[in-house]
Order: sequence, then C-alpha cells, then structure tokens
Amino acid sequence: MEIYGRVRRAVRVEGRSQRAVARKFGLSRETVRKMLEFAVPPGYRRQHPVRRPMLGPWIGVIDAILEDDRQRPAKQRHTAKRIFDRLKEEHQFTGGYTIVKDYVHTAILRSQEMFVPLVHPPGEAQADFGEALVVIAGVEQKAHYLAMDLPHSDDCFVVAFPAETTEAFLEGHVQAFAYFGAVPTRILYDNTKIAVARILGGEERQRTRAFSELQSYYLFADKFGRPARGNDKPGSSRTGLRPGGGKGKVEGIFGYSRRNFMVPIPRASSWDELNAQLAERYRDRRQRRLRGHTETIGERFERDRAAMLPLPAAPYEACEKISARVSS
Repeated sequence: MEIYGRVRRAVRVEGRSQRAVARKFGLSRETVRKMLEFAVPPGYRRQHPVRRPMLGPWIGVIDAILEDDRQRPAKQRHTAKRIFDRLKEEHQFTGGYTIVKDYVHTAILRSQEMFVPLVHPPGEAQADFGEALVVIAGVEQKAHYLAMDLPHSDDCFVVAFPAETTEAFLEGHVQAFAYFGAVPTRILYDNTKIAVARILGGEERQRTRAFSELQSYYLFADKFGRPARGNDKPGSSRTGLRPGGGKGKVEGIFGYSRRNFMVPIPRASSWDELNAQLAERYRDRRQRRLRGHTETIGERFERDRAAMLPLPAAPYEACEKISARVSS
C-alpha cells in the first residue's frame, strides 16, 4: 500500500512522467496508469505478505560509509550502487538493491538537514493528539484532541473525540483539510502506532495500511519525529516523539487551547457541538496579529493555502478497513 501512495504522489504532485515513475519503481506503465486511476487499491487483497530481507543488521555499515564519505571529495563518494556492491562483497548482504538505495537516499537527505530554518516554508503542517477534560451531556470525561498546526502562518485546527482511535485519526485529518480548504504538502508526526507499524531505523518507517491509504488519497508527504529513548518522555502512551524533534508549535497549540478554550472545563450537549465551538474560535483567531508579525494569522494563512495541495473531489471515507473472506 505504501508504494501505491509514492507512485501517485510522484506523478500527481512531483510532476514526473508515467514512464519515468514506472522505471523508478520497477513497474509496468499499465500498473502505474491503474494506480493513478484509483486513489486507493480497488479491493485487491494479497494472500501472503511480501517477503523482504531486513536491512537492519547492515544499517550501521551503511551509516559508517556515508559518515566517512563526508570527509572525501564529492566525486569520490559512494553511490548507492557502490554501497550495495560492497555490502554483498564484504558483508554477505543477501537483499536487493532497492532497499539499499532507498535507505541511502533518506540518510543523505537527513545529513543535509544541518540547521532548522527560522522561517517555516508555507504549506507544511504538524499534527499530534492531546488530552483534556470536557463535560458532554452532563458527564465529565477525557477528550482526545487531534491538533494540526501550520507553522508558517500559525493557523491551526483542533477537533475532539471520545477516544484516540484509527477512525478519529483519519476523520481528524479529513476535517482539518476541509477547514483549511486544502491539503498540506507535508505533515510532521510523532511515531503514533496509528500511522507507524514499525520503526525500521533512522527515518525509515513501515506505515500502517490505514495511514498509507489516507496519504495515497490526499497525496501529502510525511516526516516522523525521532523515537523517544532512555529518559525521554513521550507525550502519551501511543506517541513516541523525542524532545527536540521539532513539534514545539503543535504542542503549543494544545497549551493555548487548554488555557483559552478549556478553562473552565468546556460543556456541550454533544461532541459535534463542542467541535463547532472550537472551530468558531479558531476562525476568529485568524484575525489576531501575533507578536513579531505585521500581518494577521489569516493574512499569512493565504500564503499557506496557495502552497498547499488541492482537495480531491470528495472527502476520504474515514473508517478502518478490515479484510475478510466471504463464505458461501
């Protein structure tokens, strides 16, 4: 499912030709054409999972080669193909070239991120879950909030659910995109199990089917924070963002929401009413001019929206899909 979204994004967003994408991913042009025709695979279910050799035992070797290359002239650095050849010749690697090439590409991009820009590019977002107490229909209970923040403009959206589930995660994205009137080009996440099935090392992630479908439908790119280690404190039981991973703004939105909208504890007759109250307040917030800026949040948001991806003709059906056999 993950490659499905990568193929669609390469053509629809990056503007590559179907021929070039077919060659890059080792697919026929007819397969690429079918992937572009459907936002998610139309009902195909593989009988057995694809077997892929694990790269894990060789990641340290690859990282050491790339680190050493940083001290070498550009023309004498390893290509992914040369690293692949050395792994086979010197370290008994039995896997394929593609998994090595993808990891090398990601590792090189990661090493180039030397400085965090003070000005965030328009069109990008950050998302995470938070918690707060609310009273719904007279019953005090814990609300789980999906917050999505646009760091360039400081515009944001928060939607509350009774539980942090896959359906809530998907529906929160659908509502956020509708609120913004567009889709962020890239979204930064922690390592929530709703999106990440497995951390493969470095920035490599095996994404869940539900998240891959959402990504294929809306065509946004993703980026995940560093996993928590040792004494690091994840934000909740289902998250694993290491402090310093770059999501201070979205965490700030939770604090802002609690201080301004949830003190005293908010009361509503239903979850829909609570979310309508939050949406109205965030729309009003667009009129604010934050310290250090000459433009309002709404004025800066227009640059975000201009850089974002268009919404598809119909919203994604936000539900967790489970495969099942039909017997006679």
